Amino acid sequence: MEKIRWFWVWVIASLIFRLVFIYFPNDFILGSRAEIATPLTSLRRLAEGYWLKQSSMSPYAGSMYHGSPLLLSLLGPLTVLGLLFVVADFVTAVLIRETGWKLQMAYSDRLKSLNLDKVLESSDILPAGDIASLIYLWNPLTIVTCLGLSTSPIENLMVVLSLYGACSGLAPLTAFGWVTASHLSLYPSLLVIPVIFLLGYGPESPPRKLYLQKTASSNGNNPVLGDHFFSWRPVIYFLLWATIWSSYFLFLCSISLKQYGGLPEMFKRTYGFILTVEDLSPNIGVLWYFFAEVFEFFRDFFLIVIHLNILFMILPLAIRLNHRPCFLAFVYIAIFSMLKSYPSSGDPALYLALVGLFVNELADMKFSFFLFCGYVGVALLSPVMHNLWIWRGTGNANFYFATAMGYACLQIILVVDSVSAMLQHDRMLQKLSRAQS
Repeated sequence: MEKIRWFWVWVIASLIFRLVFIYFPNDFILGSRAEIATPLTSLRRLAEGYWLKQSSMSPYAGSMYHGSPLLLSLLGPLTVLGLLFVVADFVTAVLIRETGWKLQMAYSDRLKSLNLDKVLESSDILPAGDIASLIYLWNPLTIVTCLGLSTSPIENLMVVLSLYGACSGLAPLTAFGWVTASHLSLYPSLLVIPVIFLLGYGPESPPRKLYLQKTASSNGNNPVLGDHFFSWRPVIYFLLWATIWSSYFLFLCSISLKQYGGLPEMFKRTYGFILTVEDLSPNIGVLWYFFAEVFEFFRDFFLIVIHLNILFMILPLAIRLNHRPCFLAFVYIAIFSMLKSYPSSGDPALYLALVGLFVNELADMKFSFFLFCGYVGVALLSPVMHNLWIWRGTGNANFYFATAMGYACLQIILVVDSVSAMLQHDRMLQKLSRAQS
């Protein structure tokens, strides 16, 4: 009870902290920062699109707004958006906590069924779900994203909602979160694979090969998969609900843009804008600099290569990490956060929180301290280099791009080190299983 009480104390403190700074004087503005606001998440661009729509013009006419027309209808009339983003962060943290609890319970049950109780580890401070939740709420990247009034908290909420729904076996909720996140940003559509694994196999479990060995030894060397059979019923329900939600969203968008080109115009100005990387304004990614320097003749070729690079990693990771679908979702999120067209501080805010769900399994990460120092360094240097380049004129684009390259390298190290640590943990379980058999 004492741990639970302190958990909620920290949660309430994080919400109060946000509210205090959101209603700070107007000179405290983060919404214009290149690290926080992108062409897809900027509230200023959304306000521009809403003004155009209110003036009986296409919201995409000014080439400023490139988000969903549904966001204009939902967020445009609101005057207390800061409070909405605080609530979004709070709900996301609660869902992360509940997801961590479900993963921990499922993982514990599977280890007990394999007589590997001694592997179970619990933090002396808080459970993994609570730690991940607090990481999300108190991560400076999450806080500045909320204070900058970026729409990233809504996208993060939908991504976590889909994972929570999949862990709970709630196909309609899972489909709603996945379809909404994909509709807002396109890249979360890749999470359909870990979502299907979560629905079909259930939450985190030891490697199925390990479970197969134990059941074979206890059933006269006849392998029995037992509850590890893939269940198609929740997956079919998910696909059915995903079709329903997608059709509903497209119907609403077609009504909203009926007089302004309809769905083809929306696809061109949103998903086409993402895939073609039209806006080369600086951000924390690397594509803006790359396509500013590449010859126009080779632009289409490199666009195909970069986007296919994401797809080429999907299948091998799905095959190797199919027994840990939630961890697979974290890896996917980290990868497309690194290679997406318009990344922002809201992207690492989400996947760094998901790392906390596996705090016990990833205890043997080799570069955790280096990664922590690296992320802190990049977070501090990025605004400094941007200021030297844009405002003071004492630097150039290479200054800012150097921090973006360092940030990309840190994400690569994080993915490689975390996957290696998880696979090492699985190999440790296999060795213990063989020792007991």
